[in-house]
Amino acid sequence: MEGDLTRLAQALSNLLHNACKYTPPGGQIDLSVQFTEKDLTLRVRDTGIGISPEMLPLVFDMFAQLDHSRDRSQGGLGIGLSLVRRLVEMHGGTVWAHSAGLGLGSEFVICLPILMEESRPEAISRPASAKEITARCSGRRILVVDDNRDSTESMRLFLGMLGNEVAVAYNGLEAVESVASFRPDVVLLDIGLPILNGYEAARKIQEQAWGKGVVLIALTGWGQEEDRRSCIEAGSVTICLSLFTRSSSKNF
Repeated sequence: MEGDLTRLAQALSNLLHNACKYTPPGGQIDLSVQFTEKDLTLRVRDTGIGISPEMLPLVFDMFAQLDHSRDRSQGGLGIGLSLVRRLVEMHGGTVWAHSAGLGLGSEFVICLPILMEESRPEAISRPASAKEITARCSGRRILVVDDNRDSTESMRLFLGMLGNEVAVAYNGLEAVESVASFRPDVVLLDIGLPILNGYEAARKIQEQAWGKGVVLIALTGWGQEEDRRSCIEAGSVTICLSLFTRSSSKNF
């Protein structure tokens, strides 16, 4: 099939996360995949809290939340399923939900079109190998600094797959020490760090002779103009990327 692997994985992971969130300990979650000549069907089925008949048509609406206490205790903004629907529809697919009622579990189904053999463009007939992708990348020494360990590990794996040598740090002081020892070409630097924040770490790095040639990239959810200006003033922080994160006030 033809599609954006990252976005399709995001849609499926949202459904799996949803199933985990609303299935109590001892429950069961099943993932199944079916192929036909024209379609690929993914099913995520759980034995969780279920969905009432009146709410079933609304579960994919933006900010929709199930109206009972067990759901409210789980929190969340109610945008995950709306995002799933949008991502699936962008791939020409459909998504729908089944439930026999409260306490009887749920099933979410994604149906995506298969790219027919005769319609496949020659350009995508053979995916590039990992070796070919790596060969197209120049390779850099990159330091990733973030106190969110899941985010840091994901970025480390991704950049490593592109042929870079990657090190990580989890606070501002570690960042300064790692730049001194690792001597990276590029530092992806979170701003809201413990011990030393990103601004302070950037200044300390720039004060050192070994830090003056390092490209510092501020990686942050703090994307106001004042935050961008502070990044630049901290010392050759060349780019400020405003990212949506899942934590506290940075929620998307």
